[in-house]
Amino acid sequence: MTERIGEWIRYETPADQIARVVMDRPDARNAQDLQMTYDLNEAFDKAVADDDIKVIILAGEDPHFSSGHDLSGDTSKTWRDFPVVSTWAGFDLPGAEGRFGREHEIYLDITERWRNLSKPMIAEVQGKCIAGGLMLAWACDLIVASDDAAFRDPVLEMGVCGVEFFSHPWEIGPRKAKEWLMTADWLTAEQALALGMLNHIVPRAELGDFTLDLAKRIANKPAFALKMTKEAVNQTMDAMGRKNAMQQVFSLHQLCHSHNQQVFNMAVDPTGFPEAVRKSLERKAAEAKNA
Repeated sequence: MTERIGEWIRYETPADQIARVVMDRPDARNAQDLQMTYDLNEAFDKAVADDDIKVIILAGEDPHFSSGHDLSGDTSKTWRDFPVVSTWAGFDLPGAEGRFGREHEIYLDITERWRNLSKPMIAEVQGKCIAGGLMLAWACDLIVASDDAAFRDPVLEMGVCGVEFFSHPWEIGPRKAKEWLMTADWLTAEQALALGMLNHIVPRAELGDFTLDLAKRIANKPAFALKMTKEAVNQTMDAMGRKNAMQQVFSLHQLCHSHNQQVFNMAVDPTGFPEAVRKSLERKAAEAKNA
């Protein structure tokens, strides 16, 4: 069975006890705007509320898993078009207050919410997985990648210290995380597997079948034991300081935005962008300042 949830999400049940949530915006490389964010949340809630579903797969329509957050805008949507899921509000307030609340809601809190959903989640990753795309994969319990998958967080080039859901040191270790962020280099699937970020690499043509087979093997286990096992590992990581550290780094992320706003009159540092993009950003900042 396949149905659509909102504009960008397909909700599939490819086998008994398994839901497959597919980001279906290939023309934008599955970039995540407000619509996709809240449609994903609705799809995940649907799977969690269905007692017949034991495992959730998150996938992206070819050719790429996700190019990250949609920086081109939110397709004419506003906050009033979606239900707020966190405790933050004031999204339209001026200055750092509004940005802090907005990003807390749509980047940090909602990704943390997905991480803590009660059912096992598997990310099925092919092609490019960039910035906000990493957050989507990291919210899942297991990651299966195609042999051509590649991972990158280029946010430092924008004058900010990494994506909002700052899981880098937990995924690949602190020293490699520093290098990866500071260089903004790509990680290949082989490198990511060696560093512990992935569970499996498979040929791209076999990715869907392999992931579904893994989901079936997990779905054969007792439902409550699966939930408690996920809870046990997540609680262990949080007891080691993961959640508190992530909250602190989110504040540093916001400090970077505030610094850039003061120095460049925009939330990002334009000097790290290609010249054409930089000039466009500077022009828009000047127009906003003079408005």
